[in-house]
Amino acid sequence: MSEQSDLALEFGAESELGQDRAHSARMYDYYLGGKSNYIVDRQAAADVAAAFPAIEVAVRANRAYTRRAGEYLARQGVRQFIDVGMGIPASPHLHEVVQAVTPGAAVVYADNDPIVLVYADELEDSTPEGTTRCVEADLRQPNELLAVVERTGCIDFGRPVALILHALLDFVPDGMNPYEMVGQLVERLSPGSYLSLSHTTGDFAPERWKAVVGAYRQHGIATQPRTKAEVLRFFHGLELTAPGLAVAHRWRPDRASGPSLATDRQVSVYAGVARKPA
Repeated sequence: MSEQSDLALEFGAESELGQDRAHSARMYDYYLGGKSNYIVDRQAAADVAAAFPAIEVAVRANRAYTRRAGEYLARQGVRQFIDVGMGIPASPHLHEVVQAVTPGAAVVYADNDPIVLVYADELEDSTPEGTTRCVEADLRQPNELLAVVERTGCIDFGRPVALILHALLDFVPDGMNPYEMVGQLVERLSPGSYLSLSHTTGDFAPERWKAVVGAYRQHGIATQPRTKAEVLRFFHGLELTAPGLAVAHRWRPDRASGPSLATDRQVSVYAGVARKPA
């Protein structure tokens, strides 16, 4: 085979995994100080940081919320978790958090992106009593996503489930009908189930976040920050737990850590947990 053909095949494989263009999950990994990213991701991340210098604060606040929400849900007695759009693995993983509270918890991670699924084996180190699985599924096809999750045999939809949608719907513009997607997922869950959701907002720095949208778009990534009222719509028909929809660092902060030094403007992420009533 010629050198030219070798290069063509190599480029084709790279393109298939999206390594030749910026990717939101790898950018998120970079913001967290991870190493599963490429020069294209770092360049795009630099452009976003130029538009919103506190982006790393926001990402870390979101990550800290994921840990606190997982602990909270496990302490409410939830034993089943579905994490949609889990992104590049970053410890502590959701299953590590919830299984530390409830060793027998079952966690299914779902994502449709091949570059994310490359790292999925890092998410299957369950406790002996618990279960973790990773599946390929697409939020844009909610019924099929739930069918794929059910086929794992890990989740009993007749019992309460925690549906985790963190830092995901930011990348689902209104034209893709995100409210309908979430509604279909929640409809399938039994009473007593929970939805945990986090979402970026431009409420505190609108001009900065307009620039963020432009920076992502420049690199081929669609994103849509939403207002508090728009994020609240995702919880339609559910009962928000205290403290309601809050800026992420204000949602049940760790008492031992003391008050966060970050401002609402720096974090610019809304977060909340809501229960499906009987």
